[in-house]
Amino acid sequence: MKLYDTTLRDGTQAEDISLSVEDKVGVACRLDDLGIHYIEGGWPGSNPRDIEFFKTMRSRKLHNSMLVSFGSTRRAGIKAGDDSNIKALLASRTPAITVFGKSWKLHVSKALRVSPEENLEMIFDSIRYLKSRVDAVFYDAEHFFDGYREDPGYAVKTISAAESAGADFIVLCDTNGGTLPFDVGDIMRELAGKVSAPIGIHAHNDSETAVANSLMAVREGARMVQGTINGFGERCGNANLCSIIPALKLKMNIDCISAERLAKLRETARFVYEIANLPHSKHQPYVGDSAFAHKGGVHVSAVVRNPLTYEHIKPELVGNRQRVLVSDLAGKSNIIYKAEEYGIDIKSNAEAVQEALNELKTLELQGFQYEGADASFELLIQKALKKKKKYFNLLGFRVIDEKKKENESPFSEATIKLEVDGIVEHTAAEGNGPVNALDAALRKALERFYPKIRDVRLLDFKVRVLGGLEGTAAKVRVLVESGDGRDKWGTVGVSENVIEASWQALVDSLEYKLFKDRKGKKVK
Repeated sequence: MKLYDTTLRDGTQAEDISLSVEDKVGVACRLDDLGIHYIEGGWPGSNPRDIEFFKTMRSRKLHNSMLVSFGSTRRAGIKAGDDSNIKALLASRTPAITVFGKSWKLHVSKALRVSPEENLEMIFDSIRYLKSRVDAVFYDAEHFFDGYREDPGYAVKTISAAESAGADFIVLCDTNGGTLPFDVGDIMRELAGKVSAPIGIHAHNDSETAVANSLMAVREGARMVQGTINGFGERCGNANLCSIIPALKLKMNIDCISAERLAKLRETARFVYEIANLPHSKHQPYVGDSAFAHKGGVHVSAVVRNPLTYEHIKPELVGNRQRVLVSDLAGKSNIIYKAEEYGIDIKSNAEAVQEALNELKTLELQGFQYEGADASFELLIQKALKKKKKYFNLLGFRVIDEKKKENESPFSEATIKLEVDGIVEHTAAEGNGPVNALDAALRKALERFYPKIRDVRLLDFKVRVLGGLEGTAAKVRVLVESGDGRDKWGTVGVSENVIEASWQALVDSLEYKLFKDRKGKKVK
């Protein structure tokens, strides 16, 4: 079984994705480390960036993967050796080349505007010419399933032309993404005996069946699967290799990748998200943050006893981990499990468990949410255990937001008064907004007593309106992500007043910093 990745070509055709040459090189190296057999680097005949990528890759040694360039068959009316696209493919100097051609008469007549016979010659000539000059040639039969439904005989002739020209793999493409798994199975079975070359599958996800179609094709004899990391691709995307690879390895017992490399799947998926500058999909199967996250109390109680009760594989096999969430759906098992994640022994303290659970349900009724605010949750546990230290007492704060002229930005200033161990500190700070000013004033007031607060940086700040029925008077939830160069943690605040909600989250953030430093603990 061969894994063929087209993230660097098909994946970059997705809306909102654009990769530089350096980005593409970085992704190629990660795919090589993952153990992908073939990496499709791009279409050198279509843009200068891909030409530069292939030039750059000549000085990079791939240890597990073969680099592939991609392009079309020759144009009508000329020899393969005279076609600029064919020349560009050879100039890329990749050991393998993939060319695509038309399988659907609709495209032959409307897109290429050639006769069915000429199309067959274009496929044959292109592959035969390339085959004598590179190690491997793969043929992508574009729109094969649509073409087969319209005219099975002609669709088979197109792949037979590729086979007779020496193609190493015939890849059946569901280019429009409209084929369903049982159709893939039926057509694959009908092809048995008509094609002797190894078959591959290239599925798009327009019907949400790309992964299922790929697995069905494998079941019916396909020996190459093409796809992209995270399912990136044009329109609705391509078949997601992050779902296909573990399904092949763990569920179909096909040894397409080593167990050691499979454990790198999640980090590879996250790396590609970061390079593409896109948010990670929490709910992505296998590699998403929520793939093995448990929220309901019944579920948590069961997975604590045996993870197989609600987990279809061990998350560590794909580099993921089990997570237990806390919410108003939580039972005592959630509280105990989550506390143990932080090394807190609360199991033996039934009173503290019940107090934490009651507090959690009360706060979530008000709009608090701890799924993205683990630091606030840990402070809640410490409070239930009567171990939460109060680092300062607020004596009051005031925030001024003033706009003097229409075309000028508002001016923000915060004044704060607090007391630490009997000593009163009264100070003020400016900011580029009321929350920033309040954050600056709070830090300024506390740094005298707790110098390590200088290390804390606000990394992310999110505000969400809850309900919205009250309009501008609605409650808001503020989620803050902070870090100190070593760790990151999340905190939460809720109020009808966005400043007050922000204050709650900011205070939790700084208190958590002081708490973890005092304990010498490392954030997970």
